[in-house]
Amino acid sequence: MSDDSKIGKTHLQRAAVVYIRQSSAAQVEHNRESTARQYALADRAVALGWARDQVIVIDQDLGLSGASAAQRSGFVQLTTEVALGHVGMVLGLEVSRLARNNADWYRLLDLCGMTDTLIGDADGLYHPGLFNDRLVLGLKGTMSEAELHILRARLDGGIRNKAARGELRRGVPIGFVWGRRGRGDTL
Repeated sequence: MSDDSKIGKTHLQRAAVVYIRQSSAAQVEHNRESTARQYALADRAVALGWARDQVIVIDQDLGLSGASAAQRSGFVQLTTEVALGHVGMVLGLEVSRLARNNADWYRLLDLCGMTDTLIGDADGLYHPGLFNDRLVLGLKGTMSEAELHILRARLDGGIRNKAARGELRRGVPIGFVWGRRGRGDTL
């Protein structure tokens, strides 16, 4: 985030929101450096000119996938605050922390563009109302969504290969009981 010339007085009069997310509970537990780097973005907001009490950290989505905003109350809070014009800048370590779904990502970009809200990540500061910044943010969002697809394809491929070798072991689904006539029933 080196281009702080985009930060105006109106941005500094509103909150800086740091959005923190990891995709799973295992990542939260084992990838602590990533989580620490995300929390450190609050210090970056202060270095860019926001008062410490203007920096809001939204971290209730730790351990939740960015594939959809449906279950992420923190992302809903973020978009609501942006839509109300309360936010001068949104900070995330990378775009994939904000959303891995283009519908959610572009909704946030549109709201930021309409309310003159900046978006910052490890690479820079962007204003979604400016064409070139919007282009870069759009590409980052597309790559983030593609990355989710690629990760899923890689995991599925590994599962299929293991199954083909006869080495795949899965537990009985929760709620599954063996019925009287030998058929599987669910509770």
